[in-house]
Amino acid sequence: MTASSLWFDHALLADGWARGVRLTLAGGRIADLQRDTARRPGEPAYDAALPGLCNLHSHAFQRGMAGMAEVAGPEGDNFWTWREAMYLFVDRLTPDHNRAIAELAFAEMLEAGFTRVGEFHYLHNDLDGRAYADPAEMAQGIVGAAETTGIALTLLPVFYAHSNFGGLPPKPGQRRFIQDVDGFGRLLEASRAAVRGLPDATVGAAPHSLRAVTPEELGDVAAMTDGPIHIHAAEQVKEVEDCLAWSGARPVEWLLANAAVDRRWCLVHATHMTPDETAGLARSGAVAGLCPVTEANLGDGVFPTRSYLAAGGALGVGTDSNVLIEAAAELRGLEYAQRLVDRARNVTARGPGRSTGAALFQAALAGGAQALGGEAGLRIGAAADVVALDLAHPSLAGRAGDALLDAWIFACRDNPVSAVWRRGRQVVAQGRHIDRDAIVTRYREALARITA
Repeated sequence: MTASSLWFDHALLADGWARGVRLTLAGGRIADLQRDTARRPGEPAYDAALPGLCNLHSHAFQRGMAGMAEVAGPEGDNFWTWREAMYLFVDRLTPDHNRAIAELAFAEMLEAGFTRVGEFHYLHNDLDGRAYADPAEMAQGIVGAAETTGIALTLLPVFYAHSNFGGLPPKPGQRRFIQDVDGFGRLLEASRAAVRGLPDATVGAAPHSLRAVTPEELGDVAAMTDGPIHIHAAEQVKEVEDCLAWSGARPVEWLLANAAVDRRWCLVHATHMTPDETAGLARSGAVAGLCPVTEANLGDGVFPTRSYLAAGGALGVGTDSNVLIEAAAELRGLEYAQRLVDRARNVTARGPGRSTGAALFQAALAGGAQALGGEAGLRIGAAADVVALDLAHPSLAGRAGDALLDAWIFACRDNPVSAVWRRGRQVVAQGRHIDRDAIVTRYREALARITA
């Protein structure tokens, strides 16, 4: 359902909050914007409008295993034992399963206030590890899920060739991820063709991590795209130790010294950095892609947010493993982790008397758009990607302006997102994706087959 105009009592525009805002829509974009105006008779009216956020890091298929890795093993559990559980889940996924799971993940992202997703897509090969006839067979499911749900897609095909630093051979559990450089070139071309019919779609490239590529391969992959470049970096202490043993440098240190890291790059996690690395990453102009819910779930550690922001660094948030899909939870987790580490409050606020919620939201809005090659903000000419909050929610009562962001992020037990438009088409109504029932049915059928 596409409206020609939408009216909001409150709206967060590119230059701040306004009242009585009318967005006139044409061709999926904001053709005109009026402030301090009265609602027209019969015009669709809503309480508060926010620009849609970018979810800069997702592995959609992992939504299907959410909650399945919460049973303790015989020894201490950590990221690496979780990874083995993930490999077992991957062993049974078909292209149809992949699409059904991605549909639910993307619908939940829209319901949570994300209007674009960066899909860090590394599940490429058939069950036995052989390449599909169409290199983008599995990616087609991601594209189909984006088309079904309406979410904007930045597809990030992953290059994954090795099990650890120094070009070590891959392990059997990684057989569905593995590519060589020539095969990855074919995958990129097939992925670009696959997204051609999706509005505003972007294709980048994602060398998985320094442990999964050689320096030569990293350079080859980066040269294959003029779009975003995303890479996992310094997520785990063991990764840092292994990188030091291989190169004498830490992962972020190595990347800053040996790769042309700039505004096109997104270093995902970058959890374990020295002060020099933190300042260097901020200076590079790259985005730090933070996923606080997953990082907590996997026991990764805490990103040095305070010092990184003080150095002028750009950041965005993602849902990564999709164990819980909620934009507010990612922003809240980012702040709360800093409070626990620093034993302080309002760590990310931009100064005395300034809103913490607003600082988190604006940083994620700008950084996410930069990392995914998307747009940020409600302004004339921008895509009509709009999120409406229901001010009847008890936790939003009596709030206005930035206080709405503080209440949404820190005080809402239930999601106050009531409606979402993507390119002017309503995809969420009354808090639910418009195709939720059918999407959930397909998801349940897929999970039943996977777990049978």
